[in-house]
This record gives sequence, structure tokens and C-alpha cells, in this order.
Amino acid sequence: MSTTEQQAVLPVGTWHIDPSHSTIGFSVKHMMIATVRGRFDRFEGAVEVAEDGEIHATGVIEATSIDTGEQKRDEHLRSPDFFDAATYPEITFQSTSVEPVGGRRLRIVGDLTIHGATREVVLEGEVLGSGADPYGNERLALELNGEISRKDYGMTWNQALETGGVLVGDRIKIALDLSTVLAAQQAA
Repeated sequence: MSTTEQQAVLPVGTWHIDPSHSTIGFSVKHMMIATVRGRFDRFEGAVEVAEDGEIHATGVIEATSIDTGEQKRDEHLRSPDFFDAATYPEITFQSTSVEPVGGRRLRIVGDLTIHGATREVVLEGEVLGSGADPYGNERLALELNGEISRKDYGMTWNQALETGGVLVGDRIKIALDLSTVLAAQQAA
């Protein structure tokens, strides 16, 4: 892919995630029939687009900021049975490749570290648009989705159900809705 094609999708600059206008969410099957959704409330990250078209994306999530809307469940998710947030307080992401795949669509491959284990993850999505906000900040919005196995990250806690199956599904769907802000230009 040419530099021009990459820059048409992602403009040059460092784009910082604006947590107050972004969501990092997930969903997982409960009892193999229902879906539990949650999000993380504290995170930061950036997408850096160089003049030569090289793109890097990074992110850090505070594991203790998990919120599924149920306090007891959230406490269990922070425990050693799942995230073990006292031992592993951060979930991190570091891209290894970012490629436009047609139109405004992107494919981001990178290393996701959860619970002390690092595995490759693929996020696919699109650039939703860009423009100046009422305060003069240049913004860029992205929507990305992926899926991971929680067992790949050492999170194997579960309970068997009397009717067969298990309480918590293995596949976790990831949904990122990101509003980013262009970093101020540095004076030379």
C-alpha cells in the first residue's frame, strides 16, 4: 500500500484517544445463552501516523476500571480468578502492523497483554470521519472490533452448569469506539 493511500485513511500526526468521548467495551456469553456487556472506564492511547506512512497504535487500560454494571461481578473480575488486577494492573496493546484494507477500512494487528500473557490480536474496523470540534481541536474517529479467547490469557475460571455447558464463555468480543485528538504541533 502506498504512503498516499495510507494517509488518505489516517492523516499524518499523533492522535491521542479522548477517554471522555471514547468507549472500550467487551461482551461475553453468560450460561451459553445470554450476553454480558462491559467496558473499561480508565484508559489512554494514541495512533501515530508518520510522514512516510508508517502507523503505530498503542493503548493502556487500567484493569481495575472494569464496569459491567454489577459491583459483585466486577469485584470477581478484578480478582485472581480473572484479571488479577492487583498483580497485573494494566492491559496493554502495541501494534505490529496497521494497514488500510480499502476505503476507510483498517486492519490493526498487535500484541495484547492481559493477565501477564501476550498474544497477537487482530482488530478490524474503519475511520468514521474527521474534523474540527467547536474548540478548534482536530478530531479523528475510529471504530474497531476483534475477538479473543480468555483462556489464551490464563483466565480459565468457570463453573459447570447442571444443564450442561459452562457459566462464562471463552470468546470475548472487543468493541472500540474511539474519538482521538490531534496533538499540538511542536515548534521546531
